[in-house]
Amino acid sequence: MIIDCHGHYTTAPAAHQDFRKRQLAWAKDGGGTPPVPGAIGDDEIRESIEANQLKLQRERGADMTIFSPRASAMAPHEGNERVSQDWARANNDLIARVVGLYPENFAGVCQLPQFPNAPIANAVAELRRCVSELGFIGCNLNPDPSGGSFSAPPLTDRSWYPFYEAMVELDVPAMIHVSSSCNACLHATGAYYIAADTMAFMQFIEGDLFRDFPTLRFIIPHGGGAVPYHWGRYRGLADMLKRPALREHVMRNVFFDTCVYHQPGIDLLARVIDVQNILFGSEMVGAVRGIDPETGHYFDDTKRFVDALALSDEDKQKIFELNARRVFPRLDAILKDQRR
Repeated sequence: MIIDCHGHYTTAPAAHQDFRKRQLAWAKDGGGTPPVPGAIGDDEIRESIEANQLKLQRERGADMTIFSPRASAMAPHEGNERVSQDWARANNDLIARVVGLYPENFAGVCQLPQFPNAPIANAVAELRRCVSELGFIGCNLNPDPSGGSFSAPPLTDRSWYPFYEAMVELDVPAMIHVSSSCNACLHATGAYYIAADTMAFMQFIEGDLFRDFPTLRFIIPHGGGAVPYHWGRYRGLADMLKRPALREHVMRNVFFDTCVYHQPGIDLLARVIDVQNILFGSEMVGAVRGIDPETGHYFDDTKRFVDALALSDEDKQKIFELNARRVFPRLDAILKDQRR
């Protein structure tokens, strides 16, 4: 079985984005009743999925995609606290409808209402709703809700602890994922995402989060940002900071995906990072959608790269399936109910 741990609903119907425009206009103008999502029929959802994510899933040989709202559109810094809450709820409800229509192809991961400086209780409440009521299996956690100013405290700060307590209670992991950038120096997918991934890993090194929450689990996407390429740097920094070895200090709780869009990058990831810590992911249809002129294949067709790794079939099965079932135990339960 092949589980893609990183998929986004980048093709949501136009009525959904129209709701977002009305939301932001309401927040700017002030006053009046907040807008509500427009009607979206099941056929509209089917059309948006079957011609895109589902088509590519079948063509590329995947069986299940862990599915969340479009990353760049989460944008918790836009609008106000109410807008953030309503937008997260609307996105998550839409993901739940996709999963309801295609339960054997998609499993839901939620967006969180993380307007800058808003109470962490807002995110806790939405996580609980999505897991307990909608059957979601995890969440996307934004380490920089400001959209590029990095004004939030590090992920190891105790202000995050109520959310981590809920994650542990519900037994769900979080993917570290920022959204759109309002910083002209940070291109969203080319710089901001990778920078945030790398920064999160360094924060984990500096802190003692996993001593306080030994079962907490994070996926750092996009191949772990710059971390695998600079693995010696981070091992050395851990030693200089008098932290335990990374294997014990961080890597029991942190996992990387394979959203790296060339073979040498995937080869490096598999050489540097233990196979137990790698989950298959493609991010399709997402950040890089074109065809690589050097290979003739889509950049985000990452299964090809994992297939080509010099690993045993057993190790490839860990990357493609078993690690995801271990990191997302609620997904494992869903698949067992489906007799898979």
